[in-house]
Amino acid sequence: MSEETSAVPLLAPAGGTPPVIDTPSAFEHALSQLTLGSGPFAVDAERASGFRYSARAYLIQIKRNGGGLHLIDPIPFGPGHPLMTELNDLLNTDEVILHASTQDLPCLRELGINPQLLFDTELGGRIAGLPRVGLGPLLESLMGISLAKEHSAADWSVRPLPQEWLTYAALDVELLVELRNKVESLLVDAKKEKWAEEEFASILLAPPPPPRVDPWRRTSGMHKIKRRDQLAIIRELWNARDEIAKAQDIAGGKLLNDSAIVEIALNPPTNKKEFEKVLRPLGMRARWLENIKVWLEAISRAVALPENQWPALRTNADVLPPIKLWRDKFPEKFAPLSHARARIEIIAQENCIPVENLITPELVRRICWSSPNPSTVEFSPLIVREHLLELGARRWQVDLVAEAIAAALLEKEPVPTPEPVPETTPEEA
Repeated sequence: MSEETSAVPLLAPAGGTPPVIDTPSAFEHALSQLTLGSGPFAVDAERASGFRYSARAYLIQIKRNGGGLHLIDPIPFGPGHPLMTELNDLLNTDEVILHASTQDLPCLRELGINPQLLFDTELGGRIAGLPRVGLGPLLESLMGISLAKEHSAADWSVRPLPQEWLTYAALDVELLVELRNKVESLLVDAKKEKWAEEEFASILLAPPPPPRVDPWRRTSGMHKIKRRDQLAIIRELWNARDEIAKAQDIAGGKLLNDSAIVEIALNPPTNKKEFEKVLRPLGMRARWLENIKVWLEAISRAVALPENQWPALRTNADVLPPIKLWRDKFPEKFAPLSHARARIEIIAQENCIPVENLITPELVRRICWSSPNPSTVEFSPLIVREHLLELGARRWQVDLVAEAIAAALLEKEPVPTPEPVPETTPEEA
């Protein structure tokens, strides 16, 4: 019998779905219960990605052995509320368990919840070498439990939250403590628990990402844009959309999606009729017309800009050239990179860990790109170690890959690629 058919569905928490906590008295009662419990805290958060501009938490789920399961609505309390501070102090008396912690930590920190000791079941599963590390697949493979995920993309900002959504949210932490223990056992058996501890600590210590330079350049479909005047239209439309989205706390794509922005840049309309004609092939949406005056004004501003105010096609940001260009345009960089990739792939297979968790590919590319002429410089593993650590690699990662990268930096010819096997026609067969 397959894993999917043998898994037992988890339909409701053992103690039932608790009511939403949205009053100070209910919050205080939850804190009292959690204080009576013992061991780590299983924590999860629900956002409204794709529906709201902000990435705030709209529900926080917490469970602790002996302390109950609680669903907290953070909206009535907000950042800096004394009860949120009290919750943070309580959580920091023990370990906090999160699944895919980098997704939830920002919205938790916005509320003043800053874990000091972390266990990430998703990342732990990756380091342990498990092939599928989503919460559902982990529960199936390690505990024989199946978990429905039908509300994962719901708009959690709606109020009141439907009962079936609350049950779904509660189940995300119902077995998280037990799952954490299963993953830890795998890490211990594989002698990888120190690797995981280092990874978890690095997540908590990582600074928030800096603000993006020209965030409008991340508009989906930008590869279609070949002219600077078209970029000017995208920039004006994106900034206008961002202002409205931020003011109304609504996802920008709901107001005017990226495909529409790119299509407008390619065929700039000057009036409502032309606007509708340009976007009709995309499936014109009534909501796009709600701010038609703003969009047309943004287009008009962009078109009126002199050429010296058009955005550059490429920025001077610290971004490496696309990998597809390295072989032909930068062969002296591509050769060591190809060898480093091949050797790291072998190390990853030997240690049953995904390549991207063994070492961030971007770090390998940066070392290969910045390395000087190998004929004049001796590449010792020590130098590579120092460089990797400066770039943010963890010590356990450096211990595994430094020698391989140092050796790869001496290579002058790329790893040979096998000749493609010619297709055999039915007649030849």
